[in-house]
Parts: sequence; structure tokens; C-alpha cells
Amino acid sequence: MTMSRRSFLAANTAAAFTLASPFAALASGIPKRKAAGPPVVRTGGARAIPIDGGKYRVWVKKIGTGPIHVLTLHGGPGVTHEYFECFEDFLPQAGITFWYYDQLGSGFSDQPDDTSLWTVERFREEVEQVRAALSLDNFYLFGQSWGGMLGIEYALKYQKHLKGLVISNMTASVPSYMAYADVLRSRFPKETLDVLAKYEAKGEYHAPEYEKAIFETLYTKHLCRLDPWPEPVERTFKHLNPKVYETMQGPNEFVVNGTFKDWDRWSDLPKITVPTLLLGAKYDTMSVDDIRREGSLIPNSRVHICPNGSHLAMWDDQEDYFRALIGFLKDVEAGRFGAKKR
Repeated sequence: MTMSRRSFLAANTAAAFTLASPFAALASGIPKRKAAGPPVVRTGGARAIPIDGGKYRVWVKKIGTGPIHVLTLHGGPGVTHEYFECFEDFLPQAGITFWYYDQLGSGFSDQPDDTSLWTVERFREEVEQVRAALSLDNFYLFGQSWGGMLGIEYALKYQKHLKGLVISNMTASVPSYMAYADVLRSRFPKETLDVLAKYEAKGEYHAPEYEKAIFETLYTKHLCRLDPWPEPVERTFKHLNPKVYETMQGPNEFVVNGTFKDWDRWSDLPKITVPTLLLGAKYDTMSVDDIRREGSLIPNSRVHICPNGSHLAMWDDQEDYFRALIGFLKDVEAGRFGAKKR
């Protein structure tokens, strides 16, 4: 199910006018009163940011007032900020201000029907436009899943703006991701493998039986292990934009044939020099060995593996996840950050 695009209300500015006065000559020596400016309209921290020369607008929302600033990059591609809503119960209380941000094609942002827009490079430049509009410098960039890939891309070109980077639940190449997906798939029951093979042979990736098999064997064990799923997680997947997801990734985790299928940044990781936290989880769809390998290649990095978490460890291993995330941010702020490889 794809969420309809929400338009943003345009603000109207009232025209100023002046009344002539018969006493103007007499009052010429009196200082003129400054015209009152338009009233400040409060939006709860939400705003629309023009991108690509004003052709599109993307939605952001500021949460908190603390001195530590974090811009978040959601996964997908084509998912929304909504599964980050649990951040509100942890980050502001620790003095951390963060921004929700729906990437173009997602959630409250514009959703143009143009597949040429869905490339890694264009999204990287979009992030830079959002950063500039928010006047963020010396800030932390947090990316989860696809957002972690985007965070790597951003850091390789724009890390001069970063104080730190968080790569959550993302390996450094799509081929590595696909290889581990095959490992997980090999552990499925034979009857599940037969269902997957039957529909994949026909290219029927949206057949209900096929999608049910993936949900029951992969998503409930490696995406989010809670039962039932938290409401924000359910909601974010209801609002997934399949056009963005399938253009860039493909039909699902086992059939990756989209525009980023050959993405690989293993050899470039040593170029990332800002303090970096790599977050993984024992039951993730990403290999724990890959997360540790990333940590070995990024020189100024720390690795943390959530012992009970999956791909959405911020939900199913919540206390451990946020302890590691907040600890990293506080350590960098206090100048006591040191690489730890777990």
C-alpha cells in the first residue's frame, strides 16, 4: 500500500499598505514606528525543504532542543521516518536533538512518478541539500539499512560537515548483503524453499503465498522479532512506496536486481575518518561478520552488536541499542571516544 502524497499549505503574505496623514508635515520630526513583521507561525518543528532547484519538497521535523544534533536517514528505499518514532523516548532526554526526514518519494515528501530520480547519487545530493537548508555543520549523520548505505555515500563526499557517523544495520556492499540473504535462506524449511522457488520461476513476486512465506520465515525472525510488531513499524511498512523500493532494490531481499545491485564500497571505507559507530544485531538480515569487517576498515570506529536484536534492533533490543547509540554520541562530545571492536 502506497501512501498518497500530502501537499503542504503555502503561506500567504499580506500586502503592506500605508495611510496618508494630514499631519505628516508636523510629524516629520517624530521617529517613525517600525512596521510589525508577520507573526511567527509555529509548526511543531515540521517544515518542507525545497530541493532540486525548487522542483520538489521534502519533509523534515525537528525533535528536541539539546546541543547534540543528529540527522536521520531511514531505510527502504521508499520506507518512511515512522519506524524511528521510538527515538523520541530516548534521545531528547539525553540532550540530543534529531530530525526526522522523509526522503523524496517517501512519507510526507513529494512522490514524483519518475524512476530516473531513484539513484544512490541523486539521494546523496538530496541529503546535502537538506543539511544545507537546516544549517547543520559539525553534526551527526545516522543512517539505518538503506539509510546506512546513504550515510556511507554522504561521508565519502561530504564528511567535512560531519562530527560523527552512525551506520546501523548495513553492510558495505549489496553483493555482500545478497550473499548473507542466501545463507539465511538456506536455513528455511524445505516447504518454504519450494514455495519461493515456484513463484520465483514464474516471476510472481507479489503472489500472496510467496509474500506470506517471506514474512513468516524472514521478517518475523530477522527484520523485527517482536510479536505483534509495534504500531509505528506496521505503519511505516503500510506507507512503503514500492516504486522506489523495486526500482532501486528489486522485488524483495532475495531478488535484488534494481539500480543499486552492484553497489560496493568496501575499498573506500578507510577514507571515512570521522568517529563512526557501526551497529549490528545477532539476528539481523546483515551479517555480523560484515559489520565487524566494516569496523576493521574504518579507522576511527566502534562496533556494537546487539545480542538480542534483528534488523530493527531499535525495537527488539531497545535498551541495548540506545545505550550504545547514546554512549557513542556522548563519548564523542566529551572527547573520550575510542575505537571498540565487539
